[in-house]
Amino acid sequence: MSEEVVSKNFIELEIDKDLREGVYDHVCTRFPPEPNGYLHIGHAKSILLNYGLAKKYNGEFHMRFDDTNPTKEKVEFVDSIKADIKWLGADWGEHLYFASNYFDRMYEVAVDLIKKGLAYVSDLSAEEMRQYRGDFEHPGKDDPNRNRSIEENLQMFEDMKNGKYEDGSHTLRAKIDMASPNINMRDPILYRVAHMTHHNTGDKWCIYPMYDFAHPLEDAFENITHSICTLEFEDHRPLYDWVVKSAGFANPPRQIEFAKMYLTNVVTGKRYIKKLVEDGIVDGWDDPRLVSIAALRRRGFTPESIRKFVELSGVSKANSSSDYAMLEYCIREDLKTSRSRVMAVLDPVKLVIDNYDSDEVEWLDAPNNLENPELGSRKVPFGKELYIDREDFMVEPPKKYFRLYPGNEVRLMNAYFVTCTSYETDEDGKVTCIHCTYDPATKGGDSPDGRKVKGTIHWVAAATAVKAEVRLYENIVDEEKGVYNEDGSLNLNPNSLTVLKDCLVEPSLKDAKAYDSFQFVRQGFFCVDAKDSKEGALVFNRIVSLKSSFKLPTNN
Repeated sequence: MSEEVVSKNFIELEIDKDLREGVYDHVCTRFPPEPNGYLHIGHAKSILLNYGLAKKYNGEFHMRFDDTNPTKEKVEFVDSIKADIKWLGADWGEHLYFASNYFDRMYEVAVDLIKKGLAYVSDLSAEEMRQYRGDFEHPGKDDPNRNRSIEENLQMFEDMKNGKYEDGSHTLRAKIDMASPNINMRDPILYRVAHMTHHNTGDKWCIYPMYDFAHPLEDAFENITHSICTLEFEDHRPLYDWVVKSAGFANPPRQIEFAKMYLTNVVTGKRYIKKLVEDGIVDGWDDPRLVSIAALRRRGFTPESIRKFVELSGVSKANSSSDYAMLEYCIREDLKTSRSRVMAVLDPVKLVIDNYDSDEVEWLDAPNNLENPELGSRKVPFGKELYIDREDFMVEPPKKYFRLYPGNEVRLMNAYFVTCTSYETDEDGKVTCIHCTYDPATKGGDSPDGRKVKGTIHWVAAATAVKAEVRLYENIVDEEKGVYNEDGSLNLNPNSLTVLKDCLVEPSLKDAKAYDSFQFVRQGFFCVDAKDSKEGALVFNRIVSLKSSFKLPTNN
């Protein structure tokens, strides 16, 4: 019997090698977002990758906020990020950390680097520093302050910490190599002066570490083994290694880069989303037209669908884009057998069954999901007056129109056969009421005489229908014209949101709660909006339509 072949991505192969060679005796990964905005679908890949690796190797997963830049960070973003990660199912347990909690230790490392002759205080301006740095074709020039004495550097760095210098006037730089072909290694800045209040440390500090200095130290402090990050940090890896080595860590973390997840025709840039929020084009970072994790959750996507999407997108070294249609495929696959199929009329027109004599409500059986009998069935009310969707009736239908029109017989789903006998219109010719007769022998939707009908339409009973608002979404940018205009602004789609105010749903939905989701027959999958839906005033977001042209790739 042959052994099962287990496919591994390149990161897992590297981890296997490290464990096999004794570089590490365990695996510890982390997800380190900066709390300067909401997480988006691309971050989900990093979260699930890092958490999945820790889980696969029976290791630890750390959640850490890289909060070294107080100008853009807010407690609101900290809270939203924690909620997103928990929702995705990544459990950090007791391992929740903040970079700012390490500021004292980082300062001590910086002082130690000065004592080793590996760091110095510079008073070059930002513009002067750019001029001294050189470019890809020209080496940099030594900072005039590069050879200050260790004693002077220690005193000036302490003065920086004690607030004696103005913002931007002094920096602490690493002393590496101004002629390095990697510009990141040309004496990068380790600390800058910034008199700002920090969301976690308040006004304790007026100097803050740069990301490229802080991040490797945070990893090392926490005994992270594999620092998994995206490809744009590949050129920063030599500096990462220099920091942890110079700081004296005997068995430092190893940085491994992978390709970001790019999604077609979506907006993920924080500055663009921030502007959409500030301009009132969207109602917040969790607007269902966005692809922040909070927005996807509010719209009705499930953690399972996001995890499936990340799995299908794969892990590689090469940048590529995933089709948004694949994300929609994943949520359809998750919901189609797990949610009840209910009746909702989005554009109602009244239908009266003239020969239905009873004024009492008749309760009919309706299966919740034909593909999943385990979901059982429910009772739906039926009566003389119903509502159907306006598109399901035409006065003069085209060929192959099998729904309701004068003289035609159709099936009311789970109910009876009805035949249109007449209709009423208003002064503008708009149909206001459709009159039908029904065949009581066809209860349940089948005819005992074998009579066939080609059309089946859904409905709700007028007496018990529940009013609801329904929101239909399209991409917030115009897919045909591209995401961005020539001037860099967003090419917005004016039809990204359609609000239907007078929809009617069957009464089984009247107590639906936030995030409850259903399939509306023939309309798509819908979710109760968590922000605007209230008891007695339901609001539903369309998660996704029922059909797509997307085909799952095969290996053939």
